[in-house]
Amino acid sequence: MTGKTKDNYNKNYLNYVKTQDPPTQHLKNCAAAFGVGGLICCIGQFIRFMLEYAGLTGDELAGTTSVILIFIGCLLTGLGLYDRIGRHAGAGSIVPITGFANSVASPAIEFKTEGWIYGMAAKMFTVAGPIIVFGVFSGALVGIIYYFI
Repeated sequence: MTGKTKDNYNKNYLNYVKTQDPPTQHLKNCAAAFGVGGLICCIGQFIRFMLEYAGLTGDELAGTTSVILIFIGCLLTGLGLYDRIGRHAGAGSIVPITGFANSVASPAIEFKTEGWIYGMAAKMFTVAGPIIVFGVFSGALVGIIYYFI
C-alpha cells in the first residue's frame, strides 16, 4: 500500500468509526462518577462515625471501617449490584476501597467453576495483583526516600 492510499484508508476508517460510535457525554459521566464516588465515601464516613460513637478509636476504627467497606463491596459484587453501579458511575465506583474489593471478588466469582486453586485462587488477583505490587513498591520507595531525608 502506498502512503497516500494508506492515509486515505485510515481517514475512511476513522470516519466510519465516528458514524457508528455514539458521542461521549463527558460532563454527564464526570458528574455521575463524582456523585457515586462521593456517595460511597459518605457511606464510609457514616460507618466511621457510627463506629467512633460505639467507642472505637485509632487503628481499630480505621481497620474496622475498611473491613466493613470491603465486605460491602464484595457483597454487592456477589449479588451483581456493583456492576450495575459501575455501569452508571464509571470511575466513581472504582476509586474507593469498595472498587478494590470488587476487582478482587469479581474474577474470583467468575472463575470459581474452574476449581478452588486453578480457578478462584489463581485468577482472584488478575486485576488487583498489579495494584498490590505497585502499591507495595511505591510505599517501600517512599519509605526509603523518607528515611534518607
